[in-house]
Amino acid sequence: MPGFVQMLIRDYRLYVLASPGLLFFLIFKYVPMWGLLLAFKDYSPYMGFWESKWVGFKYFEELFRNTDFPLLFRNTFAISLMNIFLFFPLPIILALLLNEVKKQVFKRVVQTLIYLPHFISWVVIVGICYLLFSQGDGVVNKLLVEAGYSKINFLSNPDTFWFMLTTQSIWKEAGWGTIIFLAALSGINPELYESAQIDGANRWKQAVHITLPGIRSIIVILLILRMGSILEVGFEHIYLMTSSPVSHVADVFDTYAYRSGVQNGRFSFATAVGIFKSMIGLVLVVLANKLSKRFGEEGIY
Repeated sequence: MPGFVQMLIRDYRLYVLASPGLLFFLIFKYVPMWGLLLAFKDYSPYMGFWESKWVGFKYFEELFRNTDFPLLFRNTFAISLMNIFLFFPLPIILALLLNEVKKQVFKRVVQTLIYLPHFISWVVIVGICYLLFSQGDGVVNKLLVEAGYSKINFLSNPDTFWFMLTTQSIWKEAGWGTIIFLAALSGINPELYESAQIDGANRWKQAVHITLPGIRSIIVILLILRMGSILEVGFEHIYLMTSSPVSHVADVFDTYAYRSGVQNGRFSFATAVGIFKSMIGLVLVVLANKLSKRFGEEGIY
């Protein structure tokens, strides 16, 4: 114990520096976790938390026996997989391309332009999408008609709905995702590139044999963390894009929990849905972490 006190006194500046982040996680992440008990109670706002009856796994059983469960799981998992396979690699590619730009002014301008969509609300982005692609008076359909083509149903086509969601996510967040990879690229020893140039390696070979291995650990860690939120596909985004023609491909766990749980005052059921999503993410993080260690990476723990 005295050694721990001495360490606190010696490094108190570091702990003061870290305290805002620690307080954030303590107040907004750990303290609210007592609310997970709602999933095991028949919670009523009028009776309060302590007076509400314990019901065990009743709401989990209701979720699994629901006829909509396979559809919800399919939609949520499919949208998340599209984000992983189409969206996740793009920030890496953008970071590699920006890393090759030598003109600093041009590089900063491009970075600023691709960062900006991150700060735009989903409400604004979906509004822009409707202005561009709506079948009635959308700009794109007007141009198609003037060019002699027929209108295309972009927003109400179930076959392209998932792709539309993914492209919007890419436009909004791909640029912002390059920040971590650009930081990792800046940590690669420049002498490695100089040695490769002496050996006759071109830019492509340098990228394959130096750049990508240099950021491989960061890529693996971010991919593992992405597994933890695999069933988090963005409630606000999907809720704003959902319409009657695409409801059977747009309904995910988040929208279902909001519609069946929050709107109907069934907070215990909504909490049970959230716990189920978190457990799936936890299992996938553990499996992905073990798999990464099998391939020689350190993982996240």
